[in-house]
Amino acid sequence: MSPNTLHPELVQLQAHELAERIRLRQVSCREVMQAYLAQIERFNPEVNALVSLQPEVQLLAEADQRDAELARGEYRGWMHGLPHAIKDLSLTRDIRTTFGSPLFRDHVPERDGIMVERIRAAGAILIGKTNTPEFGLGSHSYNPVFGVTGCAYDPVRSAGGSSGGAAAALALQMVPVADGSDMMGSLRNPAAFNNIVGFRPSQGRVPFDDSADLFVDQLGYEGPMGRSVRDVALLLSVQAGFDARAPLSIAESGAAFAGALERDFKGARLGWLGDLGGYLPMEPGVLALCGSALADFEALGCQVEEAALGFAPERLWACWRTLRHWLVAGSLAAAHADPARRERLKPEAVWEVENGLQLSAMEVYRASVTRSDWYRAISRLFERYDFLLLPSAQVFPFDKHWDWPKAIAGRSMDTYHRWMEVVIPGTLSGCPVASVPVGFNEMGLPMGMQVIGRHHADLAVLQLAHAYEQATQWYARRPPPLLAQG
Repeated sequence: MSPNTLHPELVQLQAHELAERIRLRQVSCREVMQAYLAQIERFNPEVNALVSLQPEVQLLAEADQRDAELARGEYRGWMHGLPHAIKDLSLTRDIRTTFGSPLFRDHVPERDGIMVERIRAAGAILIGKTNTPEFGLGSHSYNPVFGVTGCAYDPVRSAGGSSGGAAAALALQMVPVADGSDMMGSLRNPAAFNNIVGFRPSQGRVPFDDSADLFVDQLGYEGPMGRSVRDVALLLSVQAGFDARAPLSIAESGAAFAGALERDFKGARLGWLGDLGGYLPMEPGVLALCGSALADFEALGCQVEEAALGFAPERLWACWRTLRHWLVAGSLAAAHADPARRERLKPEAVWEVENGLQLSAMEVYRASVTRSDWYRAISRLFERYDFLLLPSAQVFPFDKHWDWPKAIAGRSMDTYHRWMEVVIPGTLSGCPVASVPVGFNEMGLPMGMQVIGRHHADLAVLQLAHAYEQATQWYARRPPPLLAQG
C-alpha cells in the first residue's frame, strides 16, 4: 500500500473520536482501515510491534462489510469498524496465537477467548496480534518467533512487556486502542515506557477462560490500554462483565465505564509510597519525575503525603516468587517434562518450572496466606488514603538487546524479573491499578506512575487518572518517529 495521503489525520484521533466519526458516517470503515494499514506499513518494520498481520484484501473486505451494515442501520457497538490487534497471549479463532514460543509457532485456535469474543461483537476488525515475550515471562517483549519490539520513543530500546507490542503500536498510532494482560506489570511497565495509559482491573473484572485452571490462577488479568483514559475506559466497558465460563468474574456490567469520567477530587487523600522507604532501587530520574507529578495531583485539590507500606516488602517478594513459580510450573510442566520440548523453552521459563516443581503444598498455602495478609494490610491503608501512588517502573527504557537489566543504581538484580518489583504490591492486592504518564527524562525517555485504588473501585481510579490527564496532557507529546512524519 502506498503511504496514505487521503486521510492521514484519522490515525491521530483518539479512539472514541474516531468511533464517533464512523458512527455518524463522516468517514468510512474502509478509509479508516486504509489509514491504519498505511501507518503500519510505515512504522511497524522499525519497532516490530504487530505480528501475524492478516491479508490486506481480507481486512478491506471486512471494512466494506462494516460499511454495508451501517448503510442498513446496523451498528455493532463503539468499536464498529475499528482495526484492532489482540495480544499474542489471548486465543483468537483463525488467527495464530503463538504465545511467543516456537512450540506454538503454527498454533491456530479453534475459538476466541471471552475478551476476544466481546471485542469482535463490539464491531472491531482483528488485523493481527501484538508482540509479547515468550509465554509473557518478563517485562521485555522479545521471543524467538517474531523477535524484539522497540520503544516508540527510541526504537533501539525496549518497549517493555509483556504488552510491549500493544504499547508501541498504540504510541505510534498503528492501532486506535489495545488490549493487554498483566501478571507482573505487563499493562503498566509498557505503558510507562511508551507514554500511554495502561489499566490493570480489579481481580475478576474482565472474565478470563484461556487458562486450564479457573480458580487458583488469579494473578494475571486482561485489561485495556489507550492513548487516553477515555479510550481505556471505553475498551474496559467491552471487556468487563460477568461470564459463567469464568466463575470468579465480577457480577457487574461494564456499562458504567462508558459513562462520564469527570469528577471533583478536591480533598481526595493520596498516599505516595515512592521507593518503599529505600527498599527499591530506582534509576536516577524516576523518583524526580514522579515527584513532579505529585504536584499535579495537588493542583487538582488532592491531599498528597508520603505513606509507609505497613508491610514487609521482603515478605511480598517471597510470596510472589512462590506463587509465580507454582503457576508457571502448572502451565508449562508438561512441556518441561519432554526433553525435546524443554530445549525450546527460554531459560527463564525452565527456571520458573524447576523451582515450581520443588514446592510443597504447604509452601504454596503459606504464600497464599501472605497474600491474604497483604490484602488486609492494604485495606487498612485505604482507611487513611483514597488512592496509593508508586512509580510504574524502576528503570527507563533500556537497550532492547539486553535480556533484562542486571543492576539498578548499583544494586544487582538476582532474578530476571527483580527489576520490576515495584509492581508487586498492586498485583498481589488484586486492586485496580492505572499507569499514567509523568513525563520524560533528559534523554526523552518516558516514565509512568501507578494509581492504585480500593478493591472494585475501578471507575474511581479511571476518574482520577482522567482528571490528572486533563491537567497534564502528556499524551500530546508524540514519539520522534511521528514528529519526523509531520
